[in-house]
Amino acid sequence: MPTIVSMQLPRPLADAPVRDPHPVLSEYYSSAEGKQRFVQRLFDASAGDYDRVDRVLAFGTGSRYRREALRRAGLAPGMRMLDVAVGTGLVAKEAAHIVGDVGRVTGVDPSPGMISGAAAGRLALVRGRAEALPFAADSFDFVALGFALRHLVDLEKVFLEFRRVLKPGGRLLVLEITRPEGRIATALLRTYLRGIVPFIARLVGRGEYTPMLYRYYWDTIEACAPPDRVMATMAAAGFGRISNQRQLGILSEYCASA
Repeated sequence: MPTIVSMQLPRPLADAPVRDPHPVLSEYYSSAEGKQRFVQRLFDASAGDYDRVDRVLAFGTGSRYRREALRRAGLAPGMRMLDVAVGTGLVAKEAAHIVGDVGRVTGVDPSPGMISGAAAGRLALVRGRAEALPFAADSFDFVALGFALRHLVDLEKVFLEFRRVLKPGGRLLVLEITRPEGRIATALLRTYLRGIVPFIARLVGRGEYTPMLYRYYWDTIEACAPPDRVMATMAAAGFGRISNQRQLGILSEYCASA
């Protein structure tokens, strides 16, 4: 059964809005500006391997999970959707099946390598950052951010931008991996994502930076702001009906309405 966490704000410090999704990770970069450059280089260099490694790690179920999560969040036929940090289009392609027209799904990403990977899906693609979306206000019925919250620089700006481009009553879905509760579960996930996954990536990937991408993936999960603070930041941006439904204890589905 999924765990559903509705937003509650009883502890001022723990539930305060948060700007940075996680502290500076000095093993990889030394500043927020350095983070932007590092993340873009890393994803550009790993773009050719991304779908291949994802299929191996998800045992072929990744597309089904994304499609079901989009439906749970309220995506429906005929909606106009924006996929932020579209990557190679894994979320956007599932959304196109639901809305019924690939032309109603737009993807935005700062990485030229990732956008090139998504181009085969005939999606409308724009290069840009979540902190400054290149779209007019009230443009979309649904906005999705798939497993990229940790890679952003300023969550307060990001959620304000999401709120701006959504039509009144529009829906937001943020998919993310959340560190599990309990030391044993955390240790197991750390071993898998920081040890086993980079090893698999080295075997099936072709880029030299792909194993680093998945080590970095875990390090950002471990350091990421907790769900209460993510939801508080959504609320501060003007979102309502905020919740976090967690699948398998680690797959967070943050949902909200504009």
